[in-house]
Amino acid sequence: MSQTDPELLLQELGGWDWDLCRRELPAVLPRLLSMYQESEDWTEHIRVLRILTEMFLPHISLADLEQTFFSKVLPKTLQLFDNLMYELSSEAKGLTSQNMELCSTVRNILQTMVQLLETLTGCVRYVCTLQECVPLESIRTLPSSVLYVIKNTFTHCKDSESVYCGHLHLISDLLQAMFKETYSLQKQLMELLDVISMGSASTEDNITDMVSVIHTVLEICSVISSMDHALHANTWKFIIKQSLKHHSLLQCHLKHSDILSGLCKDTLLSFHSCLQLAEQMKMSDIQEGTDLRLFQKTVKLCRFFANSLVHYTKEFLSFFSDSCSQLHQLFLQIYSKFPPSLYAPEISEVHRDEISRVFLVTLDPLINQLLPFSPFMEQVLSEKLGLPPEQQLPQCLILITIMDKLSSQPEEVQTLWNTGKSLSLFSALFFSFQQCAGELSLPVYLPEVISTGQPAVPITLYHYVCVHLCSFIASTLPSHFPQLEYALLDAVLSSSMITSLLAMDSWCFLARYGTAELCAHHVVVITHLIKSWPSDCYQVSALGVLLRRMLFLMAPDHQAKFAHKFHPEEVENLAVWQHISLKALNPDLRKRVACQLCVAGLAQCRRWLNSRRSLGELQPVNTALSVLLVACNFAGDALEAELQASVLGVLGQFWAFLQAQQVSDEPCLQQTLCLLLHLLEFFIQALDAQLITQVFALQSSLFQLDPPDHVRLAMVDFLSSMGKVFIPQEAQRQVVPQLSCLFASLLADQTWLIHQHALEAFTHFAEETSHEDVVPQCLNSEETKNKVVSFLAKTRQVEETAEARTERMKQERMTCSAQFMKMDGELESTGEPLAKRACHPPSEEQYKSAVGTMEGAVEAVKLLLRKGSPPAWLAVKLEALHTAIAVLRDSVR
Repeated sequence: MSQTDPELLLQELGGWDWDLCRRELPAVLPRLLSMYQESEDWTEHIRVLRILTEMFLPHISLADLEQTFFSKVLPKTLQLFDNLMYELSSEAKGLTSQNMELCSTVRNILQTMVQLLETLTGCVRYVCTLQECVPLESIRTLPSSVLYVIKNTFTHCKDSESVYCGHLHLISDLLQAMFKETYSLQKQLMELLDVISMGSASTEDNITDMVSVIHTVLEICSVISSMDHALHANTWKFIIKQSLKHHSLLQCHLKHSDILSGLCKDTLLSFHSCLQLAEQMKMSDIQEGTDLRLFQKTVKLCRFFANSLVHYTKEFLSFFSDSCSQLHQLFLQIYSKFPPSLYAPEISEVHRDEISRVFLVTLDPLINQLLPFSPFMEQVLSEKLGLPPEQQLPQCLILITIMDKLSSQPEEVQTLWNTGKSLSLFSALFFSFQQCAGELSLPVYLPEVISTGQPAVPITLYHYVCVHLCSFIASTLPSHFPQLEYALLDAVLSSSMITSLLAMDSWCFLARYGTAELCAHHVVVITHLIKSWPSDCYQVSALGVLLRRMLFLMAPDHQAKFAHKFHPEEVENLAVWQHISLKALNPDLRKRVACQLCVAGLAQCRRWLNSRRSLGELQPVNTALSVLLVACNFAGDALEAELQASVLGVLGQFWAFLQAQQVSDEPCLQQTLCLLLHLLEFFIQALDAQLITQVFALQSSLFQLDPPDHVRLAMVDFLSSMGKVFIPQEAQRQVVPQLSCLFASLLADQTWLIHQHALEAFTHFAEETSHEDVVPQCLNSEETKNKVVSFLAKTRQVEETAEARTERMKQERMTCSAQFMKMDGELESTGEPLAKRACHPPSEEQYKSAVGTMEGAVEAVKLLLRKGSPPAWLAVKLEALHTAIAVLRDSVR
């Protein structure tokens, strides 16, 4: 054996057999290691490394591997790798097809890199062949060194387009070979780490090393996510497997938030890839071929990530306290891009079903695992989520999913969600539902099984939420009823009409599903609320509708007790009875209450008519007129003739003093007028010439003053009933022109609701009236004639496309959301400083708006003063305001 010349030694070693290598190991290994450390030539370096790993490594005992071999060889190997990578990146910048010498240099470097990777793979493969269990301390340097090489090589491959500046074709074969060899190296290393032993007595160094391995593999995942599906999946599989395998040792050391973040990110990337492929196939109308196979593979990759999330979460949930927002966002982002979201891409039903069946079903158990976890509950039910428009429907669907699952959970889990920390699950659902204005208006549809054993059918979002909410209410524990009742009442009082309607429907379900006593109790509570609130609040209207519906669900004996408790003849109870339909009561009680309401209502009206007729005392009169309307709605012609005559006589007295300008100025008189018009419809054929003349004279004068919409609608309803009347001869000359003019104006109204009602009313009038010559007089323009003809022929206007309607809904939802927040007083500071805006001088419209608000406030105070004595502090406050206004006046002079 040569003692001096390294080249001769290497040549001599080429002829050695297995036994000779084993015998000479103690003498040769130190020299080879010395040569390896001193070598600066890449070719010689690789040559020596191969001899070391292929000829002498197999003869080193497992116990000596780290100390004798890996700790001495691998640091130099990494130095060689870094040098090769640096040279490769430097030379690649000038690579061109004309510079053959540089091209050859780059290819030689890549070839050397491939050889280095092959050698490392052989080294790892050998350790895998050892029959005995491999302790981590015996190969401590190997995993970290190999992972360093793998990570940087994959990064180089990923960045190759930019590294090689468009000349990738010159070296693509070697680059591909380098990728494949790195793939093999990683696969081999994972096989090795699978057989690594780490007992419960493992040292802190072993734990640190294994944690470092998992974290480095996690970094590799982020590099290869878009390079190869199978590689990506296998890499994640390794992370999950090792984390679970060494659970007890590693759980307190792993970066759980980083692992969870990576899983969520890669799940979303795969999901978005599925959607893109499905959208492309939809647009190109392709249902098979390469795109379909790629789509199916990507859906399976989504399923893999969903399974990984489920398994990892199950084992390490307690470490996710600070990561619940990531899990919440995962669901929100998935649902925001999947039908029926307005923001989902257009995909075929087949592909939608496959994604749902393969991926979403697999992800569903994750919610079950998260339900007992308090931080997740706090995240989902937070009042300060600040979700963008595209995530409002997903939030609603998540809450519905949670509701569906809660009934099968232990009582403590139900309590966690139903009592909440800031919001209960009930309140959160109503709030979330209110944000879905666009989806409710469109509406969007969701599949639902209506009958057991039948296939799912599409139902509207409102129907879907209502069905699931009622099902959840049916399973709600009695101890959680306070939270349920609070949420129902809060939603009924909401500024969103459809949210209020959902709460009413749910409450009525509760009344039917629960006991008769519970229903009666709720009716009494609602009644007291109506009595305690000012009658002009919109919330009272909502409570009135709920009370009207609930009374139909009461037991007959409870209805009788209700009528006794809130006696119809007592003035303070009229505010309640104005909201009730007498059809809800049993026949005997119904007739008695109708008569009592008429007597009480007439008495109230007469008291006011015989007094000084103060507008400040008009509200009780409007309430009395409302209860008369309730009685007439039920009884009408069935009322005793004497009562009918009394009602009509009282109504006639009101028309004698009503003046158009005063009605235009006073909202309370507008309400009076609307009620009078509705009441006159019941006695339309009994009106004499003088009263008809008074009614039309007032309406015509008032219309010139541009009355509000609710007054116009009352006029429309009244005009519709005029078809039943033969106008007395002495009144025709004045009334007929006014009638035709009012119809013409209302048919031309620009407000769509009034215009639609006017078309219906005019059609009804034209069909019934005996004054046929009036009909053409109402159609005073060609445009109006065409609209009436189109309405009668049921001709549709130009239809809006589905895409245009969806876009319009998106815009409208933002407007509605802002208005609801303003009405509910929910605009809160975000805690962040507002961005500075450019200063612009205020516009004239802004001044008009501000002054208009001041004028409105003054009128409101005037109205309050008419109703009763002011508080003692009012005079002082008015004096301060007077001074402030004087200062403002002086500043503009």
